[in-house]
Amino acid sequence: MKKSQFFRAILPIALPAAIFFTLLNYLQKPLIAQTSSVHLRMGNPSNAGTSYSNLLLSKSQYAVSYNCYRGTPNWVSWQLNASWLGSAPRQDDFRPDTTLPASCYRVSSSDYTGSGFDRGHMTASADRTNTVTNNSATFLMTNIIPQSPDNNQGPWAALENYSRDLVNQGKELYIISGSYGTGGTGSNGTRSTIANGNVTVPARTWKVIVVLNSPNSDASNVTTNTRVIAVNMPNTQGIRNVDWRNYRVSVDSIETNTGYNLLSNVSTSVQNTIEARVDNL
Repeated sequence: MKKSQFFRAILPIALPAAIFFTLLNYLQKPLIAQTSSVHLRMGNPSNAGTSYSNLLLSKSQYAVSYNCYRGTPNWVSWQLNASWLGSAPRQDDFRPDTTLPASCYRVSSSDYTGSGFDRGHMTASADRTNTVTNNSATFLMTNIIPQSPDNNQGPWAALENYSRDLVNQGKELYIISGSYGTGGTGSNGTRSTIANGNVTVPARTWKVIVVLNSPNSDASNVTTNTRVIAVNMPNTQGIRNVDWRNYRVSVDSIETNTGYNLLSNVSTSVQNTIEARVDNL
């Protein structure tokens, strides 16, 4: 339920009509992203800022809401169009993110060693191949979650490939991905945490993809006819050969599970339509 829908239901009980409709008009307006980052054109889903549980990291290659207490991003958001793709090789230089506050645990690649979980990218390495620098940025550990090998290398990878196929057809994508819950199953069994408790293993992985028809689009270009792909996958083994399409859900259902407002810069009336729909193409 959107905030405006919630307040529409309860506010008339307690407020005079004039005040109610003034507040409702305010609530109907989309939230404005906290930075001018191209990667936040669809919005800042959790109003990430300075909180250690919801820390905004605005990078040239993507934007992150990072959770110092989980040792993983809450979500990562990025633009993907043809300008980001090229021939730069995969760098594989997984490393701590030194931009994190000193008191926030800086996850290292070795924290995943022997865990049974992949170092799972949110912004995919192959989504940033126009320069070596941009590809390297995807290997910062603030862009990584503990992902079951069958999830990461199976339907998750297939959806990443499909996304780039859309870009090669001339589309521009705005992608938000993340995880939630605790307890996933890797090649060594089910774990709640790794890295001596510093990194939480999520139970679910999710992604929302807004498909637009031309480069340099923004939230104002999203209409009720805009295609939005949303998936919610179990972070577990045994799904390597499952078609990613089997995990399609509505954006509304992901918002219910995470508490985020995923397309907050899109007009509320458009959100109400596209977020209730499950992609079927």
